[in-house]
Amino acid sequence: MKVKFTKMQGAGNDFVVLDETRGRLNLSVAQYQFLANRHFGVGADQILSVRAAPEGSKDIDFSYAIHNNDGSEVEHCGNGARCFVRFVRDQGLTDKNVIKVQTMNRVIELRATPDGQVTVDMGAPQFEASSLPFESAGLEAQQKGLAQVFLLDLSENRSIKASNTIIASVNTASAAIKSIANIAIVSMGNPHAVQLVDDVDTADVEQIGPLVSKHTRFPRGVNAGFMQIVNRGQVKLRVYERGAGETLACGTGACASVVVGIRQGLLDSSVQVATRGGLLHIDWAGGDASVMMTGPATKVFESEINIPA
Repeated sequence: MKVKFTKMQGAGNDFVVLDETRGRLNLSVAQYQFLANRHFGVGADQILSVRAAPEGSKDIDFSYAIHNNDGSEVEHCGNGARCFVRFVRDQGLTDKNVIKVQTMNRVIELRATPDGQVTVDMGAPQFEASSLPFESAGLEAQQKGLAQVFLLDLSENRSIKASNTIIASVNTASAAIKSIANIAIVSMGNPHAVQLVDDVDTADVEQIGPLVSKHTRFPRGVNAGFMQIVNRGQVKLRVYERGAGETLACGTGACASVVVGIRQGLLDSSVQVATRGGLLHIDWAGGDASVMMTGPATKVFESEINIPA
Protein backbone atom coordinates (compact mmCIF):
# COMPACT_ATOMS: atom_id res chain seq x y z
CA MET A 1 0.00 0.00 0.00
CA LYS A 2 1.42 3.36 -1.04
CA VAL A 3 0.82 6.12 1.51
CA LYS A 4 1.49 9.86 1.33
CA PHE A 5 2.94 11.40 4.48
CA THR A 6 4.48 14.56 5.89
CA LYS A 7 7.49 14.46 8.20
CA MET A 8 7.30 17.15 10.91
CA GLN A 9 9.04 18.06 14.14
CA GLY A 10 8.39 20.22 17.17
CA ALA A 11 11.48 21.02 19.26
CA GLY A 12 13.09 17.85 17.89
CA ASN A 13 10.14 15.60 18.78
CA ASP A 14 9.48 14.14 15.31
CA PHE A 15 6.35 12.79 13.65
CA VAL A 16 5.00 11.13 10.55
CA VAL A 17 1.67 12.84 9.80
CA LEU A 18 -1.04 11.06 7.79
CA ASP A 19 -4.12 12.69 6.23
CA GLU A 20 -7.10 10.45 7.00
CA THR A 21 -9.75 13.15 6.62
CA ARG A 22 -11.15 11.42 3.51
CA GLY A 23 -10.99 7.90 4.88
CA ARG A 24 -9.20 5.69 7.38
CA LEU A 25 -6.05 3.85 6.35
CA ASN A 26 -6.72 1.21 9.04
CA LEU A 27 -3.04 0.55 9.64
CA SER A 28 -1.95 -2.33 11.83
CA VAL A 29 0.44 -2.13 14.78
CA ALA A 30 3.17 -3.61 12.57
CA GLN A 31 2.56 -0.94 9.91
CA TYR A 32 2.83 1.89 12.46
CA GLN A 33 6.06 0.31 13.66
CA PHE A 34 7.34 0.18 10.07
CA LEU A 35 6.60 3.87 9.45
CA ALA A 36 8.36 4.86 12.68
CA ASN A 37 11.42 2.67 12.05
CA ARG A 38 14.45 4.88 11.37
CA HIS A 39 16.21 2.24 9.28
CA PHE A 40 13.46 0.68 7.15
CA GLY A 41 10.65 3.26 7.29
CA VAL A 42 10.47 7.04 7.62
CA GLY A 43 11.51 7.34 11.24
CA ALA A 44 9.54 9.09 14.00
CA ASP A 45 8.82 9.22 17.69
CA GLN A 46 5.10 9.04 16.90
CA ILE A 47 2.60 8.72 14.03
CA LEU A 48 -0.17 11.35 13.88
CA SER A 49 -3.36 10.51 11.99
CA VAL A 50 -5.42 13.60 11.07
CA ARG A 51 -9.10 12.69 10.88
CA ALA A 52 -12.46 14.37 10.35
CA ALA A 53 -14.42 15.59 13.35
CA PRO A 54 -16.59 12.96 15.05
CA GLU A 55 -19.98 12.64 13.37
CA GLY A 56 -22.57 14.92 14.93
CA SER A 57 -20.04 16.88 16.98
CA LYS A 58 -20.47 20.64 17.33
CA ASP A 59 -17.70 23.23 17.22
CA ILE A 60 -15.00 20.57 16.68
CA ASP A 61 -12.89 20.88 13.54
CA PHE A 62 -10.91 17.63 13.50
CA SER A 63 -9.99 14.56 15.48
CA TYR A 64 -6.70 12.75 15.58
CA ALA A 65 -5.07 9.55 16.71
CA ILE A 66 -1.55 9.23 18.08
CA HIS A 67 0.55 6.07 17.87
CA ASN A 68 3.95 5.63 19.50
CA ASN A 69 6.81 4.11 17.55
CA ASP A 70 6.01 0.72 19.14
CA GLY A 71 2.53 0.87 17.57
CA SER A 72 0.62 1.55 20.78
CA GLU A 73 -2.07 4.25 20.73
CA VAL A 74 -1.79 7.02 23.34
CA GLU A 75 -4.05 9.77 24.59
CA HIS A 76 -2.22 13.02 23.98
CA CYS A 77 0.91 14.66 22.58
CA GLY A 78 1.65 18.35 23.03
CA ASN A 79 4.37 18.69 20.40
CA GLY A 80 2.24 16.65 18.01
CA ALA A 81 -0.70 18.98 18.59
CA ARG A 82 1.36 21.95 17.44
CA CYS A 83 2.44 20.06 14.31
CA PHE A 84 -1.22 19.18 13.76
CA VAL A 85 -2.11 22.89 13.42
CA ARG A 86 0.71 23.55 10.98
CA PHE A 87 -0.25 20.49 8.92
CA VAL A 88 -3.97 21.20 8.49
CA ARG A 89 -3.26 24.81 7.55
CA ASP A 90 -0.44 23.95 5.12
CA GLN A 91 -2.58 21.27 3.47
CA GLY A 92 -5.50 23.66 3.00
CA LEU A 93 -7.76 21.59 5.25
CA THR A 94 -8.68 24.76 7.16
CA ASP A 95 -7.88 28.47 7.13
CA LYS A 96 -8.72 28.98 10.80
CA ASN A 97 -6.15 30.29 13.25
CA VAL A 98 -7.95 28.70 16.20
CA ILE A 99 -8.83 25.01 15.86
CA LYS A 100 -10.62 22.60 18.18
CA VAL A 101 -9.50 18.98 18.00
CA GLN A 102 -10.91 15.81 19.55
CA THR A 103 -8.23 13.51 20.97
CA MET A 104 -8.80 10.12 22.60
CA ASN A 105 -10.06 11.60 25.86
CA ARG A 106 -10.48 15.37 25.57
CA VAL A 107 -11.00 18.35 23.25
CA ILE A 108 -8.02 20.67 22.90
CA GLU A 109 -7.81 24.14 21.41
CA LEU A 110 -4.87 24.99 19.13
CA ARG A 111 -3.90 28.51 18.10
CA ALA A 112 -1.51 29.53 15.31
CA THR A 113 0.30 32.77 16.20
CA PRO A 114 1.62 35.42 13.75
CA ASP A 115 5.26 34.66 14.63
CA GLY A 116 4.97 31.07 13.41
CA GLN A 117 4.71 29.58 16.90
CA VAL A 118 1.70 27.54 17.99
CA THR A 119 -0.08 27.81 21.34
CA VAL A 120 -2.03 24.82 22.65
CA ASP A 121 -4.65 24.90 25.40
CA MET A 122 -3.67 21.62 27.07
CA GLY A 123 -6.57 21.63 29.52
CA ALA A 124 -6.41 21.49 33.30
CA PRO A 125 -4.01 19.05 34.95
CA GLN A 126 -5.38 16.22 37.09
CA PHE A 127 -3.70 14.93 40.21
CA GLU A 128 -5.88 12.03 41.35
CA ALA A 129 -4.09 8.67 41.23
CA SER A 130 -7.05 7.22 39.31
CA SER A 131 -6.57 9.72 36.46
CA LEU A 132 -3.26 8.16 35.39
CA PRO A 133 -3.94 5.46 36.78
CA PHE A 134 -1.45 5.00 39.64
CA GLU A 135 -1.66 2.46 42.46
CA SER A 136 -0.46 4.41 45.50
CA ALA A 137 -1.66 2.10 48.27
CA GLY A 138 1.06 1.43 50.83
CA LEU A 139 3.50 3.97 49.42
CA GLU A 140 5.17 6.56 51.63
CA ALA A 141 4.31 10.12 50.54
CA GLN A 142 5.72 13.52 51.46
CA GLN A 143 3.81 16.80 51.20
CA LYS A 144 5.78 19.49 49.34
CA GLY A 145 3.71 22.63 48.97
CA LEU A 146 0.46 21.57 47.30
CA ALA A 147 2.04 18.46 45.77
CA GLN A 148 2.44 14.96 47.11
CA VAL A 149 5.76 13.28 46.37
CA PHE A 150 5.69 9.49 46.44
CA LEU A 151 8.69 7.32 47.25
CA LEU A 152 8.58 4.76 44.43
CA ASP A 153 10.56 1.58 45.10
CA LEU A 154 12.13 0.68 41.75
CA SER A 155 13.15 -2.77 42.99
CA GLU A 156 9.51 -3.85 43.39
CA ASN A 157 9.00 -3.57 39.64
CA ARG A 158 8.30 -6.98 38.15
CA SER A 159 6.81 -6.06 34.78
CA ILE A 160 9.87 -4.72 33.00
CA LYS A 161 12.07 -7.02 30.95
CA ALA A 162 15.38 -5.60 32.06
CA SER A 163 18.77 -7.24 32.19
CA ASN A 164 19.74 -9.08 35.37
CA THR A 165 22.53 -6.55 35.79
CA ILE A 166 20.11 -3.63 36.06
CA ILE A 167 17.71 -5.42 38.40
CA ALA A 168 20.57 -6.65 40.58
CA SER A 169 22.11 -3.20 40.79
CA VAL A 170 18.82 -1.73 41.96
CA ASN A 171 18.84 -4.15 44.88
CA THR A 172 22.36 -3.46 46.13
CA ALA A 173 23.52 -0.72 48.48
CA SER A 174 26.30 0.21 46.06
CA ALA A 175 23.95 0.44 43.09
CA ALA A 176 24.74 2.94 40.36
CA ILE A 177 20.97 3.28 39.95
CA LYS A 178 19.13 4.65 42.96
CA SER A 179 16.51 2.22 44.30
CA ILE A 180 13.98 4.92 45.27
CA ALA A 181 12.55 7.52 42.88
CA ASN A 182 10.84 10.57 44.40
CA ILE A 183 7.99 11.20 41.97
CA ALA A 184 5.05 13.59 41.73
CA ILE A 185 2.21 12.37 39.53
CA VAL A 186 0.03 14.40 37.17
CA SER A 187 -2.14 13.68 34.15
CA MET A 188 -2.15 16.05 31.18
CA GLY A 189 -4.57 13.79 29.35
CA ASN A 190 -1.74 11.24 29.52
CA PRO A 191 0.18 10.04 32.60
CA HIS A 192 3.37 11.62 33.95
CA ALA A 193 5.69 10.91 36.88
CA VAL A 194 8.06 13.84 37.48
CA GLN A 195 11.21 13.80 39.60
CA LEU A 196 13.58 16.64 40.40
CA VAL A 197 17.27 16.15 39.59
CA ASP A 198 20.33 18.27 40.24
CA ASP A 199 21.59 17.99 36.63
CA VAL A 200 19.58 16.62 33.71
CA ASP A 201 22.74 16.06 31.69
CA THR A 202 24.07 13.53 34.19
CA ALA A 203 20.70 12.07 35.24
CA ASP A 204 20.51 8.31 34.58
CA VAL A 205 17.52 8.63 32.26
CA GLU A 206 18.33 5.58 30.12
CA GLN A 207 18.21 3.20 33.08
CA ILE A 208 15.86 4.84 35.58
CA GLY A 209 13.44 5.98 32.85
CA PRO A 210 12.21 2.51 31.84
CA LEU A 211 12.10 1.32 35.46
CA VAL A 212 9.64 4.14 36.25
CA SER A 213 7.82 4.07 32.91
CA LYS A 214 7.01 0.35 33.09
CA HIS A 215 6.59 0.13 36.86
CA THR A 216 3.83 -2.19 38.04
CA ARG A 217 2.16 0.65 39.96
CA PHE A 218 1.33 2.28 36.59
CA PRO A 219 -0.97 -0.30 34.92
CA ARG A 220 -0.96 1.63 31.62
CA GLY A 221 2.63 2.84 31.89
CA VAL A 222 3.79 6.40 32.52
CA ASN A 223 6.01 9.08 31.00
CA ALA A 224 9.02 9.60 33.29
CA GLY A 225 10.19 13.23 33.55
CA PHE A 226 13.53 14.43 34.91
CA MET A 227 13.47 18.17 35.71
CA GLN A 228 16.32 20.47 36.75
CA ILE A 229 15.23 23.86 38.10
CA VAL A 230 17.52 26.66 36.90
CA ASN A 231 15.53 29.51 38.46
CA ARG A 232 11.87 30.33 39.10
CA GLY A 233 11.24 30.98 35.42
CA GLN A 234 13.43 28.38 33.74
CA VAL A 235 13.91 24.61 33.87
CA LYS A 236 15.75 21.93 31.94
CA LEU A 237 13.92 18.73 31.10
CA ARG A 238 14.42 15.22 29.78
CA VAL A 239 11.56 12.74 29.37
CA TYR A 240 11.55 8.99 28.89
CA GLU A 241 8.28 8.50 27.04
CA ARG A 242 6.04 5.49 27.45
CA GLY A 243 6.23 3.39 24.27
CA ALA A 244 8.86 5.60 22.61
CA GLY A 245 11.90 5.90 24.90
CA GLU A 246 13.69 9.19 25.50
CA THR A 247 12.73 11.86 22.98
CA LEU A 248 14.32 15.24 22.25
CA ALA A 249 11.23 16.98 23.61
CA CYS A 250 7.86 16.10 25.17
CA GLY A 251 5.16 18.77 25.20
CA THR A 252 2.87 17.14 27.76
CA GLY A 253 5.97 16.32 29.80
CA ALA A 254 6.96 20.00 29.81
CA CYS A 255 3.47 20.93 31.00
CA ALA A 256 3.44 18.25 33.69
CA SER A 257 6.88 19.19 34.99
CA VAL A 258 6.09 22.91 35.25
CA VAL A 259 2.80 22.14 37.01
CA VAL A 260 4.69 19.99 39.54
CA GLY A 261 7.26 22.75 40.10
CA ILE A 262 4.56 25.38 40.59
CA ARG A 263 2.63 23.19 43.05
CA GLN A 264 5.81 22.62 45.05
CA GLY A 265 6.34 26.40 45.25
CA LEU A 266 9.54 26.27 43.22
CA LEU A 267 8.40 27.97 39.99
CA ASP A 268 6.44 31.04 38.91
CA SER A 269 3.36 30.85 36.68
CA SER A 270 5.28 31.42 33.42
CA VAL A 271 8.23 29.12 32.71
CA GLN A 272 10.66 28.48 29.85
CA VAL A 273 11.45 24.78 29.41
CA ALA A 274 14.74 23.86 27.75
CA THR A 275 14.57 20.41 26.17
CA ARG A 276 17.32 18.75 24.18
CA GLY A 277 15.46 19.67 21.00
CA GLY A 278 14.54 23.28 21.73
CA LEU A 279 12.58 25.68 23.91
CA LEU A 280 8.94 25.50 25.01
CA HIS A 281 7.02 28.08 27.02
CA ILE A 282 4.49 26.96 29.62
CA ASP A 283 1.94 29.15 31.45
CA TRP A 284 -0.30 27.94 34.28
CA ALA A 285 -2.27 30.07 36.73
CA GLY A 286 -2.91 27.13 39.06
CA GLY A 287 -6.10 25.47 40.28
CA ASP A 288 -8.52 24.48 37.53
CA ALA A 289 -6.91 26.76 34.92
CA SER A 290 -5.76 25.30 31.63
CA VAL A 291 -2.06 24.82 30.98
CA MET A 292 -0.96 26.82 27.92
CA MET A 293 2.01 25.62 25.89
CA THR A 294 3.73 27.61 23.13
CA GLY A 295 6.46 26.35 20.83
CA PRO A 296 7.58 25.69 17.25
CA ALA A 297 6.13 23.33 14.63
CA THR A 298 8.17 22.66 11.49
CA LYS A 299 7.51 20.72 8.30
CA VAL A 300 10.59 18.72 7.32
CA PHE A 301 9.48 17.16 4.01
CA GLU A 302 6.62 15.45 2.18
CA SER A 303 6.79 12.16 0.30
CA GLU A 304 5.16 8.75 -0.09
CA ILE A 305 6.16 5.26 0.94
CA ASN A 306 5.14 1.67 0.23
CA ILE A 307 3.96 0.04 3.45
CA PRO A 308 4.13 -3.77 3.57
CA ALA A 309 0.89 -5.59 4.34
